Amino acid sequence: MKIALVSDDNQTISQHFGRAENYVVISLDHKKIVDRKTLPKPGRCHSAGRHHGRETDARGRGFGARAESSHQDMFENIKDCNVLVTRGMGRGAYLDLQQSGVIPIITDIEDIDSAVQAILNDTIINHTEKLH
Repeated sequence: MKIALVSDDNQTISQHFGRAENYVVISLDHKKIVDRKTLPKPGRCHSAGRHHGRETDARGRGFGARAESSHQDMFENIKDCNVLVTRGMGRGAYLDLQQSGVIPIITDIEDIDSAVQAILNDTIINHTEKLH
């Protein structure tokens, strides 16, 4: 199993997927950590001044062809992961991530190691009410 967590400091989970600088990718084998690496998160749209565009979609911001393309750019480095953990995310990115086969989890846990342990213990809560 591979878990990707968005982070700016490699210790805590970022509050927003789109603004995060990096992924911390943790590889597990039989519930034991066998590898931990940091990968850049391409397409940091919000902090770089790029947004999903002014594209109009009936579902709201974060949907439509341009948004989906931007999301796919951001997912590039975690295509082989099973789970992505963040503390906040737009609904469009969340749904696009599910479509790509990665399970998104919105957590209130700040510490990366604590979140991974909660996944291993099957106690992590997916706070979908934090989607925007």
